[in-house]
Amino acid sequence: MQAPLQRLEGLLRKAMQMYTLIEPGDVVCVGVSGGKDSIALAVALANLSKYYEIPYTVKAVTLDPGFFGIETDYSEITTLLQAKGVPHIVQRTNIGQVVFDIRKEPNPCALCANLRRGALHTQAKLLGCNKVALGHHLDDVVETFYMNLFGEGRIGCFSPKTWLSRSELTLIRPLVLATEQEVIRAVRSQNLPVIKNPCPADGATERATTKEFVAQRSKADPAFRQKTLGAMQKAGIDGWAPQENGVHRKNNNKKLPTDTVL
Repeated sequence: MQAPLQRLEGLLRKAMQMYTLIEPGDVVCVGVSGGKDSIALAVALANLSKYYEIPYTVKAVTLDPGFFGIETDYSEITTLLQAKGVPHIVQRTNIGQVVFDIRKEPNPCALCANLRRGALHTQAKLLGCNKVALGHHLDDVVETFYMNLFGEGRIGCFSPKTWLSRSELTLIRPLVLATEQEVIRAVRSQNLPVIKNPCPADGATERATTKEFVAQRSKADPAFRQKTLGAMQKAGIDGWAPQENGVHRKNNNKKLPTDTVL
């Protein structure tokens, strides 16, 4: 049986090839929150960079939101990543204070995400990176699809690869073919350090409700996640159609606007 981390690396490699996520000479900034998904992504990308057929470099940035005015200790993650040859920058911010104390947002997730996104992109540019990698996995893909369908009545999802014209960065999500359980098994098998999310809104969001729905459907049908992904790929929505030689199999001649999927 394939080791959990090796399997995860294989799924990353498949996604990287399927969606042309990595190109020669890329400098990839991994957004490492401290959670299991981002740390697994950083380690897997670092390992893959040693033998992947296309040369690329990995760097990592952690944004400390400063919830409750407390600085989080990320030293274990820094030590791990440095041992992998990955520079790790911890940027202290006041995002927690802005969202919960100053703005007192009743629905804080959107504002927090926007602030973190801007800060991450700024750090990526300062580090000389041309791509930013986030740790969204297959469960996140499926949950987002159904959140959009049930909550907004539209068919759509985030994309595996997106060009950001404002920051002139390409956003990639190499974990999108891996389930959350596959990520968990990889993290546990390597005893990777995970920092508990200190966010006051953690576990009390719309996503938590949708997560439970997906979990229940997957119990009844173990292939539920893969079927949803397959439907998205066949429909080619939001850049999910697999690519051949860097070109989407569907809608090849469609002109792409800025800040869009590739």
